[in-house]
Amino acid sequence: MISTLVFIQVILAIIISVAVLMQKSSSIGLGAYSGSNDSLFGAKGPVGFLQKATFALGILFIINTLTLVYLYNSQPNKSVTQEVKIAPTKKVAPSQQTAPIVPKVPTTNSK
Repeated sequence: MISTLVFIQVILAIIISVAVLMQKSSSIGLGAYSGSNDSLFGAKGPVGFLQKATFALGILFIINTLTLVYLYNSQPNKSVTQEVKIAPTKKVAPSQQTAPIVPKVPTTNSK
């Protein structure tokens, strides 16, 4: 569920970016490359349509963001270290421990 919403979030971000770049600004921008689509978008051309589409996409983006925040916070917080299983080790009593073996030093009997 969350991975699907993250995918939708990325797609919405890309579409919003394209819609903003296509809008006409004070310096013509990418709006000049859209051509004359007056008959397709209505009497005002693509300006009104792109503004409404950008607004609607922005609302969807915010709703999707809030949904993702809710779903992430509703999951229990887990750490990766909580899933690590440690094998029990043998505990040796101090009386059972053996002393390290020390090699004998040769002695010389000189008279």
